[in-house]
Amino acid sequence: MGHAGTLDPGATGLLVILVGRATRLARFVALLPKRYVGTVRFGVETTTDDADGEPVGGRDEGWRGRTAAEVADALATVAAQPTQVPPPVSAKKVAGERAYRRVRRGELPPMRAVPAAVYEARVSAYDASAGEAVIEVACGAGTYLRAIARDVGRALGTRAHLSALRRVAIGRWRVEQALGLDALALGDVPLQPMRDAVAHLPVLDLGPDDARLLRHGRKIAAAAGHEGPVAAIGAGKLIAVVELRDGCYVPLVGLAP
Repeated sequence: MGHAGTLDPGATGLLVILVGRATRLARFVALLPKRYVGTVRFGVETTTDDADGEPVGGRDEGWRGRTAAEVADALATVAAQPTQVPPPVSAKKVAGERAYRRVRRGELPPMRAVPAAVYEARVSAYDASAGEAVIEVACGAGTYLRAIARDVGRALGTRAHLSALRRVAIGRWRVEQALGLDALALGDVPLQPMRDAVAHLPVLDLGPDDARLLRHGRKIAAAAGHEGPVAAIGAGKLIAVVELRDGCYVPLVGLAP
């Protein structure tokens, strides 16, 4: 078994678990867009950019008097940026080592800006008296909601951190479809078919001969085809994920037993 994208320790929500041969599809699932609901608390930045970290820089009251429209404008400004600086407590590598490991040794690794992809961002609630905003964000892999919360505070001329986070969707899967840990403990878990994990990829329908070749890891001829990964389907089942090379479809991942 394996998962297709971690959650921060304090976060809740949806996690895709892959079982058996489906673990080979993790790289395709991990790149799916994700949707989150998070709470931004203004006034304090932390060492982790969330509620688990220690406060840094003291408390700032610059958020007082800010309106919902101003918070929304700050979020829009941050969401439009093509890069972001990841939190120090993250899996990003600094000098070949995970940043969080250096933080655990008491270091403060220099974090460089990395590409970020925010597809949608909005403020769904704002409590001006408490200094909290609930935001909904759809983003690509490697984009940190903690960094968005921190940067929204800075865009407003104050400090902020992410006090709560819930992942509500990954690709076409929603958290309402998920099974809780209690249900998993009972066993007899209804698994989804492997082809659902690559439903976002173009589809190649195979005849019996081509399906047999791919099952044995062989390439198949293609007069024309899609760029990038393609889900090869034979008799309604996922046989392989293939890629077009030199006029042939070549297996990237074999999935047939």
